[in-house]
Amino acid sequence: MSDPLRVTVWNEFRHERERDDVKAVYPDGIHAELARGLAAPDLTIRTATLDEPEHGLTEDVLESTDVLTWWGHMAHGEVSDAIVSRVQNRVLAGMGLVVLHSGHEAKIFQRLMGTTCSLLWREAGEREILWNLAPHHPVTAGIGDCIELPEAEMYGERFDIPEPETLLFVSNFQGGNVFRSGAIWTRGNGRIVYFRPGHETYPMYRNAQILRVVGNAVRWTAPRAPLSLPASKNDNPRIAIPGYEQPEEYRTEA
Repeated sequence: MSDPLRVTVWNEFRHERERDDVKAVYPDGIHAELARGLAAPDLTIRTATLDEPEHGLTEDVLESTDVLTWWGHMAHGEVSDAIVSRVQNRVLAGMGLVVLHSGHEAKIFQRLMGTTCSLLWREAGEREILWNLAPHHPVTAGIGDCIELPEAEMYGERFDIPEPETLLFVSNFQGGNVFRSGAIWTRGNGRIVYFRPGHETYPMYRNAQILRVVGNAVRWTAPRAPLSLPASKNDNPRIAIPGYEQPEEYRTEA
C-alpha cells in the first residue's frame, strides 16, 4: 500500500475575516472547507495561509508537499517574490499545483504561465454550465456530461493563458459569455491544473461535483517520481561531436 499523498491547501484567508458575507459562507475559511471536502484515506491534508510566517510555505512545508492547491483573490501582491520562486522551483521539480478560481491572478500562476492570465468578469449570480470536454481524462472522472451551477460569478474570454495541453471544461453563462474553465499544463516535471469555480460568496466547495474535480486534480498532479529539478544545461555531460565546437555559454568547467 502506497503512502498517502501529502497535500497543502493554501488560502489568503482575508475575505473570511474581513467580510461578513464571506464569513457567513465559509466561517472557518475556504482552506478549512476544502480540507474537509477533500478528506480521504489516500490524502494527508494540511493548510497554510497568507499571514503565517513565510505564508505558511516554509522550505520544510514545501519539501513535504506532493500537491499544493492555491486560492487567492484580494492580496496577490502581498505574496513574497521569494516564496513564489520557492514554489516555482518545487513545481519544476515535480510538485503538483492546482489553481482555483481567482488564483488565475496569483503571482505563481502568472509566472508559470508566462502571461497576464487576465480575463473578463461579472459578478451577477448567473447560471453556469461547465461542459466536460475530456470525459476520459482522470481529472474529469465521474463527472458526466456537465456540471450545472445555479449561481456563479461570470468569468469570460479572452482568458490570457498559453494554449492548454488539455482543455477539460468550457463554461457557458446565462449572460452569454463562454470561458475555458478547466485546463492542464506541464512545467518542468510538474503538472498544473486550473479549475474556475470557487467564488468566496457561493458555497462551491460544498458541491460534490466541484470537490470531485478538485480531488481528481490533486491525485492526477501528484509527482510520478521522486521530486527532482530538471538538469540545467551546465549539468549535462560534455559530448564530443566531430567538427562541432560547443558554444561558450554551454561549456562547463573542465
